[in-house]
Amino acid sequence: MASWAVFCARMRGREMRRDPWHIVRNGDVLTLARHLPPRFDVVAETRMPRASRGRLASQIRQDVWRSLQGQKGFSPVIEVRSDGEGLSVRAGGRVSVHSFNRASLEARIAAVLEDPKRRSRWLRCAGRMA
Repeated sequence: MASWAVFCARMRGREMRRDPWHIVRNGDVLTLARHLPPRFDVVAETRMPRASRGRLASQIRQDVWRSLQGQKGFSPVIEVRSDGEGLSVRAGGRVSVHSFNRASLEARIAAVLEDPKRRSRWLRCAGRMA
C-alpha cells in the first residue's frame, strides 16, 4: 500500500506542472494523454498480464516518448483496457505535422512494445497482479 501512496503523491506533483498529463478513467479503460481529446494518428497494440493500469501506462509513455522524441509534433497517447484475460494496450499518439511516415512510426512503437527487457521493467514497476 505504501507504493500506491508514493505513486499518488507523484501524480499530484505532475498535476501542478504547467503542461499536465491527462488521465481519463472510463470503466475498464484508462487513457493517458498530453492533449484532450486523445487522438491516435499512429498506433500499435500489445497484450500484457494484469498490472496497475496507471503505472503501466506511465512507463510505456516514457519509453514511447524516448523512442520518438525526435519526431516533430509527436505527443504520446496510451490506452490500457482491462479484460478477463489481462490488459490490452494501445500505444501511439498524435502527430501534429502534415507529412510523416505512418508505417515507420508505427513500427518503432511496436518495437518498443515488444522489447522483452522493457516489458519486464514495466511489469516490475506496475506490480504484476495474479
